[in-house]
Amino acid sequence: METRLELTFLGHQTWLVQGGGHRVLIDPVLKPAFGLPGSAECRVWPPRDIDADGMPQPDAVVLTHEHLDHFHLPSLDLLDRGVRVYTGPLLPAPVEEAIVALGFTVHRVDHTAAIELGDLRVTLYPAGARTLFWEDRVVQPCIQVGDGPAAFIAVDADPSDLYVQQLADGSQPMPRIAVVSNNSQIVPPGMPASSANLLPGVDGTRHRTGLSVLNQLLLDVLAPFDTITDVALCGNGFLPPGSPHGPFLYADHPAMAAAANGLQNLFHVHGPRPGERLTVPASATEKVTSDRVGWVRIDEQFEYDSLVAHAAFLAGPGQVALSPLAEPPFDLDEALAVLKVELPRLGRELLTTGTGVLACSIHEYLSGPLGAHRAVLRLKEAPDGQLLQFAWDVTTADFVQVQTTSREEAMAAYPFGAEMFFSDYLALLQGRLQVWDVAGGAMECWHIGRPLDSLVYAFFGIYGEHQRPDLAALSYAHLAEGLAASAGSR
Repeated sequence: METRLELTFLGHQTWLVQGGGHRVLIDPVLKPAFGLPGSAECRVWPPRDIDADGMPQPDAVVLTHEHLDHFHLPSLDLLDRGVRVYTGPLLPAPVEEAIVALGFTVHRVDHTAAIELGDLRVTLYPAGARTLFWEDRVVQPCIQVGDGPAAFIAVDADPSDLYVQQLADGSQPMPRIAVVSNNSQIVPPGMPASSANLLPGVDGTRHRTGLSVLNQLLLDVLAPFDTITDVALCGNGFLPPGSPHGPFLYADHPAMAAAANGLQNLFHVHGPRPGERLTVPASATEKVTSDRVGWVRIDEQFEYDSLVAHAAFLAGPGQVALSPLAEPPFDLDEALAVLKVELPRLGRELLTTGTGVLACSIHEYLSGPLGAHRAVLRLKEAPDGQLLQFAWDVTTADFVQVQTTSREEAMAAYPFGAEMFFSDYLALLQGRLQVWDVAGGAMECWHIGRPLDSLVYAFFGIYGEHQRPDLAALSYAHLAEGLAASAGSR
């Protein structure tokens, strides 16, 4: 029995894994871009085109979780409906319903069970306990042919404690190769970012370097894998909408791998480009090799143009202002009514977040004793072009409209704040955008305390698919409408 594994990288975090005569496609994003249709769509980086008809057809699809850079309905629509879709037990129900509506059968697999495809075995492990809440439904595949070498794909989460325990007690072999996700998404200076703290002097930059990325991925994440010999990098593989800077910093994985290999000799780091196939041999004494498949083509002109723009931005970055993702609403009265219904719910939900717990435990801020207003939401370009400002009152758990001030005055008065466009917040509430779209490049925040105490992380908890499956279902309906419209035009 041939026990070698072949891992073909298709871009961002999509892999086609082959072994024992069978194939499994992991988190298929096969189109040039992913995300909700319109201005929120993200172009895959490096840019590539996949010949879906020329691709070896998978026996199964594994969906690790619900985020739209892993779950892409237009890509699933390219596959034969007889392909089984496997996922973990905690996937939000609207995701399954959207896949079933396309004509697929979804199989939820318990964390202790294995998916058997002939001699190819796939086990889905739960995310590690330290994983942040918006990724805690992730499953991490371990793939093996018979007793041959194993590949562990540590998708978007801390390595599974269950898997690490099985490695320690010998019930699972140490994987020959681990795939780790670089999700640093670091933008150049001058670009707005929701992860940056707007308060002067408190947003350190030392954690946003290539050194910190490599340390986190190769030392922190891989600490339990003490005898592993090969590691592959993926992730950071998209261009955020409306970004003049091109790719994220530290998204050049061949360069990152070369730097890592020059700095240590614990394991060999691979930085594949889309279309590169890593072959893991059956023998532990043979090296992992790489070649290219013919059905993935790099768009070299688009890549070159984007890298030129990237270099030009780094040479003279300037200051880039936020721009909205969504169009202004047609019915302003209806838009304001939606906002009026939502703000009390947001206020109640906020109480149990890190922001809310810290906000209720402090008593003084820059100007002295704090009253009941502990956070502010500033919505830009509201009806009539105005900026609307709402203060969060912890005594009523509601937001109340207050007099609009400058950003500097707001930062001096409230220990927590967020700015976004009125049209984007409305689109989030209507399922035309997801919270990841807004936070990814159309939202700015300030806060005291830890990064997790920021309003952006509170919004992740309040509006993520795990917490608001109703909004997720609306967004999938928008995707499905786009599929139907494109099918009708063919």
